[in-house]
This record gives sequence, structure tokens and C-alpha cells, in this order.
Amino acid sequence: MSISILEAFKKRKRRPQLYGFHTFGDPGCPINPKGAFRDNIQVLLQHCAELDDSNVQGMQTWCTLLLHETRSCIVPLFTIEEKVKCSTRPYCDHCRCTGWSHHFLSKRKYHLIIPKDNEWNKPLANHVIDHQTHLLHGVIHCNGFGHLLCINGNEGGSKYLCGREIMDLWDRICTNLRTRKITVEDVSKKRSMDLRLLYGVAYGHSWFGKWGYKFCRGSFGVAEYNYNKAIEILSSLELDQIIQDFSNTDQCRDIKQIIRHCRNMSETQLVTIKDLLRFMLTVKSRAPLKLNNAPAAPAPSSISRASTRITLRNKPFAKEKSQNYKSFSTAIANMDSRWPARRLEYAAEVIVTALKEKKEDNFCHGGMTRQDLRDAARFHIGDTGLLDYVLKSMNNVIVGSHVVCRTVNPTTRILEYSIHELGDGIKVSEQEAEILPKHLPAPALVPGIDAYSDVVYLYNNVLLDYPGSNLVDLATQAVLDSKHFVKEWPFRDEEDQLLTFICRLMPCSYDMGTGLKELPPGEIVVVPLHATVGELKLAVETALRDTYCITEGFVVMEIEGLEELDDDEVLFGAVESGVELRVRGSGIDFKNRFGYQGGIDNWMVKCECGAQDDDGERMVACDICEVWQHTRCCGIEDTETVPPLFVCSGCCVSLVPPKTDSFCAFECSSTLLMPKETYGLELGY
Repeated sequence: MSISILEAFKKRKRRPQLYGFHTFGDPGCPINPKGAFRDNIQVLLQHCAELDDSNVQGMQTWCTLLLHETRSCIVPLFTIEEKVKCSTRPYCDHCRCTGWSHHFLSKRKYHLIIPKDNEWNKPLANHVIDHQTHLLHGVIHCNGFGHLLCINGNEGGSKYLCGREIMDLWDRICTNLRTRKITVEDVSKKRSMDLRLLYGVAYGHSWFGKWGYKFCRGSFGVAEYNYNKAIEILSSLELDQIIQDFSNTDQCRDIKQIIRHCRNMSETQLVTIKDLLRFMLTVKSRAPLKLNNAPAAPAPSSISRASTRITLRNKPFAKEKSQNYKSFSTAIANMDSRWPARRLEYAAEVIVTALKEKKEDNFCHGGMTRQDLRDAARFHIGDTGLLDYVLKSMNNVIVGSHVVCRTVNPTTRILEYSIHELGDGIKVSEQEAEILPKHLPAPALVPGIDAYSDVVYLYNNVLLDYPGSNLVDLATQAVLDSKHFVKEWPFRDEEDQLLTFICRLMPCSYDMGTGLKELPPGEIVVVPLHATVGELKLAVETALRDTYCITEGFVVMEIEGLEELDDDEVLFGAVESGVELRVRGSGIDFKNRFGYQGGIDNWMVKCECGAQDDDGERMVACDICEVWQHTRCCGIEDTETVPPLFVCSGCCVSLVPPKTDSFCAFECSSTLLMPKETYGLELGY
């Protein structure tokens, strides 16, 4: 239930300031900051927010009340300041997965959260920053780089806010505070359709492209060229050719009816699948009389990491699979184990007990990492080898009256074990080792009645299961493997009475051998129009010391281009505002464990798909060379357990030379979508 205005007034001793939901963040509303984000966020909190009584893991929390005029409700916008030195998770997994591992670790990050409707009038939970049910959740580091983590509008259960107006608010706030780059991992769905594929084909960009978000980084080695080429291939599929290609399939009649119906309605010619999908989405949003029961305009139900992945490159795109559950006692009967079955079953019971206790303590929130679960079980079982063996087998297995699952935590990107009550249609049968939940059959399609049903039909059959075209399948895979998008705000130098520079830190000669990674982005520094060289150096030192843990003791030694000027000489006339300045100095603490956003681990990724860094997908490390590769690229399904011993193909060849040069190989989407002058592939369509 929303907070009424009277209730909001009663909660505070003085009348709180209300801001318009649809105008908050507009130029000059509520503030008109002129500095860098690290300074602008402080101005916003000082003038437009009140300290909240909520104690979120000891972090300071502010609340800003936004009045939604049309809904007559007050929406709370919370800002939580997380200091990384006091945080249990100082490093940023989102930075690592988007290619920002080399960024210096920022000293503070700010969580901007609008909770779901029924929590607006409640104190914030202690683990609120870990929840994925918020209507809005974005995190911005104090250097101006950040991530949009969650958008949940009407599709996500909100009674008051739609995804579009929440996204408008977020974009205005980021613009007003002068953020620099914001990423988003688009795994949003509607009616089981991945919107990044649907909107990519229809509009040439993801749903977030409406607000300027563009391709940032692809998974499984997909580069920007591969993504753009894949969009081009899919968007240019001609409708007449589609009808011809489906002529010998069961779907031909329905596809022809959908195309004919839309062509009769359209005032413009529909030639390609792009024209058709764009028309259908437009008609659906306008809800004309010819179509019945047209739902609201698509908006991402949530940005969550729990998404269904297509696991093998050259397999047809199948519908989502029902989950297989195995009885643990049946599973161990097929294992070649040095422990007797009763020992394995006892260890499984101990693990289930630990998971049940964890679930009761956390009130159903979160699971347990492998190490935490192993440590808890060791209070009862001292044989760590036995525990490791059983833990590797605990995935979608039934122990007693519970189901044990293993999934990747979307926040920490760490595998966690969770437990669920046996139910929801899942029953154990002594004759059956695998239990498949039954799904109701889909209703028959009647083209022209429901625009969205027609879109779903085309999505599933044309985009995901195109007959006899490996190129279309690979193009679809490349788009689905492109989840990370980014928006970059242009550098602003608009104030006549201020000088604004981007100061990029350059290594000194004695820093080159200290393990310095790729140079981080420069810092925005603003000084008065008639500031001196010495004042600029002081401003640079202040900015770097306030922003990064690794530069707390940084001292400027020289600024390129200004070496001939004394510290008391005026900058105006000597250097132009808006340029990039290269700064050298001393005092960078490269041994500081709070050095980089990617953390202190120095693990190597080298996968056959071309990936050489963590992209957020499931990986496995070779037990010999310790190099990480995607499980999908190694032919391991996401639902399959990683083998207890994994040896990569390179180490296999070095250990056991092959008798013949023939081998089974399959091509990845990024390879087949490379320029033809590189790979000799003619991309005709």
C-alpha cells in the first residue's frame, strides 16, 4: 500500500519536502550541480533528502519523497551510502563482468532504491541492497561509473509505477548528477521472450536503447561487430522468404495468417520481419478496435540474473525445459564411490539440516556458498573428502522431503546451495528416478485476436527455431549472448566561470613494475576561472584522495603541458577548459588490498570462444593449468554438474597425444559472424 500524504507527515516531526515524481531530476530541479558526481551526490543528499532511521548494516541512509501526481501517492526514494572499507563485499562484480576490473576501487558507492509497493511504509530490511524485488535499484560509484541493477514496473507487480516512468526517473537522476557511464545487464523478459532479442530485431536496439544504452560487452566472445551483424541479419529476413522457408512445416499456415492479417491492417508496406514486429508492437501499444485483449506496452519485468540460457551453439533453440529432479538415494546407486551408500546418505542429511537452519535464520532469503555449507557440515562429519564428494552431487536432488538446488547468486556470482520443500506438483516415485513437473498444453493460436500472442508465436518459431538456417540460429545466439549495455554521458563544460578538466593519472617510471593494470579513466576536476596551477594540483590531489582507496596518499608531481608554469601562475589563457590533462605523481599504494574493482584474485580466462576475461557466465577451471573456460563451450549444460576432475582440451593433448588429427569441432556465433575477409564466410541472406 502506498504512503498517503498524511501518513508521511505524521512520521516526521517537521513537514517533509515533496518533489514531483515526473520532474525530479530535470535541469535545475531540485538542484543544479556543476561539479563531478562525487560532489553532486553530496549536494543532493544535503538539500533534497532526510536522514532515515533505517539501519541498513550500519550504513547511512537518506530518504527523498516523490509525489506522483496522477496516482496521488508518495514514492520513497532511498539513498544508501556504502563505504567499501566497511563492506563485506568491497569489490564490484558488475564492474568485473562489464570490463571495468581495472578501475581503481572507489571509496564509496551509492545505492538508489525504490522498494516494492507494499514496503513503502515499512523500515528498510537489513539486507535490502541484496534484494531483487525493488521497483528501482541502481548503484553508482563515487567516480561516476555505475550499474542499473533492477527495474520492476507493472509487470514486476507494482500497482502504481510502470517500467517506462521508473526508467525516465532513473535517467533524469543520472543526468542531473552528471554520472559518466552506467551499465545494465538486460535479461528482462515478457511472456518468456527475451526483450533484448525482440526489440533488437524490431528497433535495432534493446528496450534500454530508448534511453541511449548501447552495446557494451558480449558474453562468449561476442564483439560489437558480431552483435551489429547479427541484428542486421535477423532484421532483414524477408517475410515472403520466411513463408517459403516454412512451407513444409506445421507452422506455415499460422505464420501466413499472421503476416496476411498485419499486411491488411498496415498503411505501409511490410517487407521484413523488422517491419512486421515493429508494426505489431505499435498496434499492441495503441490497442485498436480490430485487436482484442491487447496488453500494456512491454517493459522489463525485472533485470535479474536468473535467466534461461541457451546452452549449446549449434543445437536448435528449444522451448524451456522442465527441471529434472533425482532422488539422492537413486543417484548414488549409480555412483562409483569408495564410501558406502549409508555414509553418503548421512552426509546428505547433514547438509540438508544445515540448509534448513540457514533458511530459518534468514527468513527464506539467500542460500549458502559451498565453503559455508562445508564448514557447517564439518561440525558433524570430519571427513572433508566425503563432504566434497556429496556436495558435488547435490544439484536438483531430493533428500527426504526437501529438494536441494544449486544456482548462481545474481549479486555475488558465486554458486550457492538452497533448499525447498518437496511440493508444487513434484512427487517421489520408487520406480522413477527423474520427476518432471507437468506443464499445461498451450492454447491454440488464433491469429489477429491477441497481438502479443502473435508476437510470441513469431518469436518462438521464426527467431528461435528457423528451419534449415544455421546462420539465423547463430545470429540469434549472438544477440542473446549480448546482455551488457552501457550509456555514456557526454563531458559537459558549460560554465563560463569555471574551468573543467579530465585529469588522467599516468604512471611514473618506477610504477611500471608494480603490477599496474590498464590505466583507469580520468577524474573530472573543476576549479574557478582564475585558479592557479598550484590550486589545480591541490584540486587533483583532493579529488583522487577522496575517490579511490589506492590514491589516499597521492601527491601531484607534474601536469603535462604545464611544466614551465610556476604554481602561482593563473591557468586562464595557458590551458583551455575541457581538455584532458595527464598527471604524474607519487604515493599510489599498489599493495593496498582495496586496489581494483576486480579484486585481488589474478585468475586467467582463455576460452575457445575468444573470451579472455570474466563475462559473468558460468565457468570451470582446468585442474592442471587452472585456466577458466565457459562450461557451455566445453559442452557442459547449465543444468549439469561440473565433473569432479576437469581437464581442458589443451592439457588433454599434452598428456595424451591424439592418434589422429580428426576431431569433433563446432563453430561459435562470434566466429561465424566475423568479417568475411577474415574467415571467408559469405554472409548472404
